Amino acid sequence: MVTIGSELMQSWVLGLLLPLTRILALIAMAPILGHPTIPKRVKLGLGVILTLMMMPTLPPMPAIEIFSLQGLLVLVQQMMIGLAIGFSMRLVFSAIEVTGQLISMTMGLGFASFFDPQTRAQSTAISQFLVILALLIFLSLDGHLIFITAISNSFHVIPVSLDSLNMDFMKIALWGEIVFSAGLLLAMPVIAALLVTNMALGILTRTAPQLNLFGIGFPITISVGFVVLALSLSNMVNPIEHLISVSSDRMLQITK
Repeated sequence: MVTIGSELMQSWVLGLLLPLTRILALIAMAPILGHPTIPKRVKLGLGVILTLMMMPTLPPMPAIEIFSLQGLLVLVQQMMIGLAIGFSMRLVFSAIEVTGQLISMTMGLGFASFFDPQTRAQSTAISQFLVILALLIFLSLDGHLIFITAISNSFHVIPVSLDSLNMDFMKIALWGEIVFSAGLLLAMPVIAALLVTNMALGILTRTAPQLNLFGIGFPITISVGFVVLALSLSNMVNPIEHLISVSSDRMLQITK
């Protein structure tokens, strides 16, 4: 008769629970997998499947008591590692959203906003369009496989242990500069074109004061903005691919 003791049962639970915590934290922060429209059961099922696939290759889990302060600290540690890996890729899409916000405000479409369930904040239509474009580029570059590679490598580079977490979170915070620098650079063609347009409208208003600036200004700026955005979309693909590649390298650097 086969008997299963409490220690064996606890080792099985730890072997599943600790890796699952790190993987679920990554899924919650990942750009596509963490979207609120994806049911929680799907996210949990995906996390369990990935955990079961990785369990045979994982290092041995530490012998700790599950219902103890030490066990809680280890769970929090695994959650922080998963969130850090997903956050490094989330920065790219935040930069794309900043690009859309800058373009919308410059064009005069800042009022055309709606609630974004991903960020739980107001977002413009152009921001959502550019984010969808970035998501398609991300999938074309096998970004979802990069996530799986990064989380798998993390268990070997930063194994589950009782030691203190050795991660440079300040470096991860400094990577946030990509949100503003990349967002401004991507929006620069449209901003420059609209700046010239507004200067021309200002000169026209000074030379012909009888013209209604508010009547002709907004249609012109919106039209110029859409035209320049359409012409610059093909040139945005390479910078977005570069941002995704850089963020992928940084995501893998976290686990090195």
